[in-house]
Amino acid sequence: MSAVLDTLTTTLTVAAASGIVSAEIDVTPNDSGLPGIAALRTIVGAVMTIGLILSVLALIISAIVWGFGANSSNPHLASRGKIGVLVSCAAAIIAGASVTLINFFWNVGQTVS
Repeated sequence: MSAVLDTLTTTLTVAAASGIVSAEIDVTPNDSGLPGIAALRTIVGAVMTIGLILSVLALIISAIVWGFGANSSNPHLASRGKIGVLVSCAAAIIAGASVTLINFFWNVGQTVS
């Protein structure tokens, strides 16, 4: 096993000395690399809009369920309504912040070296 490690160490040392390993790759996003990028952006924006609209609908339905559960002395129904309100608000937050979150983590990834 140590003979294999010695051979690997020698190979890496020779490669580093000859400059083979020092090549760096620099790739950035490209807006014109593929056809249909503009259409894809439009589709993603439409899906975000649909997600936000469905979050509002879920919030309204969950609030109605919560109200019915509270007024009919049904704690199970009221707790389901509360959970629905929280989930619909969380979905709206994630849908609204998705671009910012992706940009943040993209920038964090670009600092890794």
